[in-house]
Amino acid sequence: MTSLLSPQPPISKTKTAIRKAQRAFSLYLLLGSAFVPLAAQNLTVADYIAAIENPESPSEENKRREMTIEELMKDLGVPGVSVAVIRDFKIHWAKGYGIADVETGAPVDTETLFQAASISKPVAAMAVLRAVDDGLFTLDDDINDILKSWTLDGGEFTQNQPVTPRSLTSHTSGLGDGFGFPGYDPSDPLPTVAQILDGHELSNVGPIFIERQPLTFEEYSGGGVTLMQLALSDARGRPFAEILQDHVLGPIGMSSSTFEQPLGAEWDRNAARAHNNKGQSKGAKWHVYPELAAAGLWTTPTDLAKFAIEVQKSALGKSNRVLSRATTQEMLSPVGVGGFAVGFTISKQGQGWYFSHGGGNWGFRCTLLAHKLKGYGLAIMTNSDRGGNILGELSRRIQTVYEWDSKAPPVPRGYDPQVKRTAIDVSVEILRKYVGEYEASPEMKIAVTLENGSLFAQATGQQKVQLFAESETKFFLEVANVLISFSKDESDAVSAIILHQGGRDQTARKVE
Repeated sequence: MTSLLSPQPPISKTKTAIRKAQRAFSLYLLLGSAFVPLAAQNLTVADYIAAIENPESPSEENKRREMTIEELMKDLGVPGVSVAVIRDFKIHWAKGYGIADVETGAPVDTETLFQAASISKPVAAMAVLRAVDDGLFTLDDDINDILKSWTLDGGEFTQNQPVTPRSLTSHTSGLGDGFGFPGYDPSDPLPTVAQILDGHELSNVGPIFIERQPLTFEEYSGGGVTLMQLALSDARGRPFAEILQDHVLGPIGMSSSTFEQPLGAEWDRNAARAHNNKGQSKGAKWHVYPELAAAGLWTTPTDLAKFAIEVQKSALGKSNRVLSRATTQEMLSPVGVGGFAVGFTISKQGQGWYFSHGGGNWGFRCTLLAHKLKGYGLAIMTNSDRGGNILGELSRRIQTVYEWDSKAPPVPRGYDPQVKRTAIDVSVEILRKYVGEYEASPEMKIAVTLENGSLFAQATGQQKVQLFAESETKFFLEVANVLISFSKDESDAVSAIILHQGGRDQTARKVE
């Protein structure tokens, strides 16, 4: 495996990082800013990588959580994986794992090209929106007014509502092809885009057709995106791959990306091979996809991360290499039917809103996920038909370790204003009784110490904070609206502490 980074820390440090991430949100809700999240601590990039790569604590729910990345790949029959993680609107790290081609033994590195499959669609959608910014057409124009080399017969379904670029790029056009694209063997003759739309004998899919009025329902339509590909080429008067290079890939700096199909020899030198669900070669190195907008992009997770960052920053008006700020919002705003905006799926996950797209071609699986506002995201690409399983597990680990709000529980409801509290003096003899270790969970303990006559608390992996006495048994934090009570058993021995915040209580029992 290759990385842009230094060697990893030992596994013991890794497990600590994972455990801190797993418990961070619950303790943060209870203790506010007193206990610092991972992102605010002095962890290195290598710490984060190791926390994702190495096993978590045993889980009855999911045995794969106990596996390293290499063990996951072997278990799932995935020869190669490539990952890029976005943090603070930058690529935090990128790394390749395993083998790019089982026939040659070539390793995956950060420059290895994978087929992006359907992640091609939002990249193509950005080029459509660039044409809108350039005044070639609007998102709500009749597609037949843009097309020059083909005509869509909408029949009665388009009498009142035409098929438009907006509906084609959001899968709400009413087209009913409903198929993905299997691709073509490199030795096969390729149909033209018009022949694909017609269902010509050279095409391995049927013709596109309309089955309902546009903007009635969402129905995923690769054929609709292919129709938009032809319309954009007609509007620009240029080949689609050239349009995307000049208007999207080039300006963003996606230097390891191309819509060239079939892939040329120069690009192919660092391209991954397609593998089946056992991690074996499928014969041909890869399939060819003339349906460029729907499935034809070759790229890397690093370049997909650059693409996502450009969307994030452009939406905030901080970078507009391709689109205006207003037009970028079309990629992040659902059209009103279904879950798609122009190009991306938009979804609420946990406490955050995310834009995303997945992809699956012959022997390749991949995913792209990014937050609309907060500047974080991920891109993961694999070269196996079973890659989808490892995508989900790695995505979960990244979100957990980086403490994304997709994993945050709801904030407790209730009126809990900050109360002005006055500290009192409590004798050292009483304070000394509270010293010890309290267990909130098997993986999270709180150490209470006495230092220079003052009481302090420190949770596993967190900063130490001072406790101020409100009474002989109740203490408060100055940095958050939190009360800590010490409780005693029948023998008058201190047995637990109770954390009070926002109408919620959590008990940590004394173990030492």
